[in-house]
This record gives sequence, C-alpha cells and structure tokens, in this order.
Amino acid sequence: MSATSDSADSAAQFRDAVQGLERGDFSRLEPLFTSASPDDPRRCAILAWHAAGLFAGEPEALNEALTCACFLGKRAVAEALIVAGVDPAAGDGTGMTAFHWAANRGQLATVRLLIEHKAPLETRNMYGGTVLGCTVWSAIHEPRGEQLRAIELLIEAGAALKEAGYPTGNERVDEVLRRHGVKT
Repeated sequence: MSATSDSADSAAQFRDAVQGLERGDFSRLEPLFTSASPDDPRRCAILAWHAAGLFAGEPEALNEALTCACFLGKRAVAEALIVAGVDPAAGDGTGMTAFHWAANRGQLATVRLLIEHKAPLETRNMYGGTVLGCTVWSAIHEPRGEQLRAIELLIEAGAALKEAGYPTGNERVDEVLRRHGVKT
C-alpha cells in the first residue's frame, strides 16, 4: 500500500468519524478513543487527528468527540481534549452534554473530571432534565455502572436537589437522595 493510499484511507476514516460524531454514533466509534497503550492517550485516533489539526475545520465534531469520550468513560481522552481547549459544556448534538452522558452511564472518572473542570450542573438536556435529573431517571430506568455514586457526586458538587424528583419511587435512588438531605 502506498503512502498516498494510506493518506486517503486516513482521510476517509476521519470523515466517517466526523459523521459518526455528528450523528451521536458513540458506541461504534469506541475504537477511535482507545489508545494502543492505556498509559498514552495521545495514541488514540481522535487525539492524533486533533494534534494533526484535522478538527480545525470541524469544531462541532470536536465538541462531540469530548461528549463521546465522556459517554465511553475515556477519562484520559476527555481530559486531553479539555486541556487542549475544548469547552466541557459544549457538544450537545445528541441532545445531551458530555456531563449528562457521563453521569447517565455511571462513568465516575469522567464525572469527577467534569466536576473538576466546572462543567455546568444545571444545563438542561433535550428532555428538560439537568445532569442530576437525567442521572436519577437513568438510575431508575436504565440502571448501569456507578449511577448511584454519580448522583452522590453531583449532589456533593452542588446540583440543585429539586431536580432529583424526590420521591422517585425507587428505594435505592431515594435512599441515596435521603442520605444527602433531600426532603419531600
């Protein structure tokens, strides 16, 4: 295979990735967020393309790359993008921000990262829910990962308790909320 062919394949892969990011096809794109070495996030395709300047003309796709990294729980990639200047509040093309997705899926490391970088807690998703409200709903209807701990982290970070919808009717969620001072 020639260098020109490799370059054309890489360009085609990048265009496909941009389209996938814009469509919110995050699960399919996971291999692009995985580095050859877990200790070197720069080696993943997304960060390599960012370093090469390919996202310069695709700012919305770059924002969605951050959201995708948070959806997937790829903290090192998300952190590299934020440090490079991607706004932790950007990237809501799916109707939910990086913070909504990280908490919704119980991705604690990325939830902590977004809290550290002051991502807004009260941004509303396409359903009208804040990050806390979305996470409570997800813990009840789509339980996975560490959503209950994510709820605790959001409350500790100052999320508006009224957004939890207490009582929820789910004893596990309601217990977490009561422990953190939510009252009827």
